[in-house]
Amino acid sequence: MIIENEVLDAMLRGVVLAMVALLWVVCLVRIVGLRSLSKMTSFDFVMTVALGSLVAGASQASDWLAFLQPLTGMVGLFLMQWATAWVRKRSDGFEQFIQNEPVLLMRNGEFNRDALKRTRVAESDLRAKLREANVLRLEDVRAVVLETTGDVSVLHGDNLEDTLLEGVRCDV
Repeated sequence: MIIENEVLDAMLRGVVLAMVALLWVVCLVRIVGLRSLSKMTSFDFVMTVALGSLVAGASQASDWLAFLQPLTGMVGLFLMQWATAWVRKRSDGFEQFIQNEPVLLMRNGEFNRDALKRTRVAESDLRAKLREANVLRLEDVRAVVLETTGDVSVLHGDNLEDTLLEGVRCDV
């Protein structure tokens, strides 16, 4: 009977604490803004992963103090992300320090093998991304960019405006 109560208590605590932690995240996102969960930079991606880890930790807390620590950690993450975004907007040097450069992996149907090698992207992985983007012929691909978040953007069609490649490292 005692074991059953302990199991039930642990299960209910996990459910309730996870729900409260998720509501806390929603409140923080409402305060700081949706930008906080975007994957626009590698810093944003790390923020999202760390936030998930803190929610998991909060749902496993065995007492209120142990629950309060990950909730406070979430506030710290949001503050750090907000401060980093604020400084990035005001300092080009800081922007360059914290931000990865997007890299051109393919241009006008041809693989940029130096860029693939430097970024450790296999041609087979790139071909898979081309298939995901419904590319039917390599010659239709105008550009493939490895974005700062690790996402791959495939630009295909008849024309490509040069402004879409501003800030993309092409000289690898």
